[in-house]
Amino acid sequence: MIKKITLLILLISFISCKQSNNDATDNEKEHLKAARFILGNWEMVTQDGHLKELWEKQNDSLYKGQSYFIKATDTIHFEQIQLEQKGDNLTYTTVIKGQNEDKPIVFTLLDHKENEVVFENKTNDYPQKITYAKTPNGNLTTEISGTQVGKPSSEKYEMKKIK
Repeated sequence: MIKKITLLILLISFISCKQSNNDATDNEKEHLKAARFILGNWEMVTQDGHLKELWEKQNDSLYKGQSYFIKATDTIHFEQIQLEQKGDNLTYTTVIKGQNEDKPIVFTLLDHKENEVVFENKTNDYPQKITYAKTPNGNLTTEISGTQVGKPSSEKYEMKKIK
């Protein structure tokens, strides 16, 4: 009888520890989960051209995206983006073709709430802040802001989901 009770206590302890570890793993990814609203294909069409952002979930700690602007048949702007969570840190890393010697620029999560994430890199020339927000009508708004040539500057893009 004592062996059965001891075995039962050990089994309960093992299951409790295993569940506790799983909960910790889930909690590590909470910041990335807050940004899941960006997943999918987004587009903004203007008379100047087409802006598109394509986002895919790679795994539980990484989303990958591409952003590009096409004018007529020319790609004017192209960037590869990663949202990656390591431990409790969520980073937004972008590589913009033809800028910063094609080296990554890293922004760290400044704030997040339901349907909005804000990233910041105070040392970047421009922008210093990047905000993604899902609007009540289901669109995706991207805002880049900061100081440019010594003056406050901000640009906002509202995209519709295409897939």
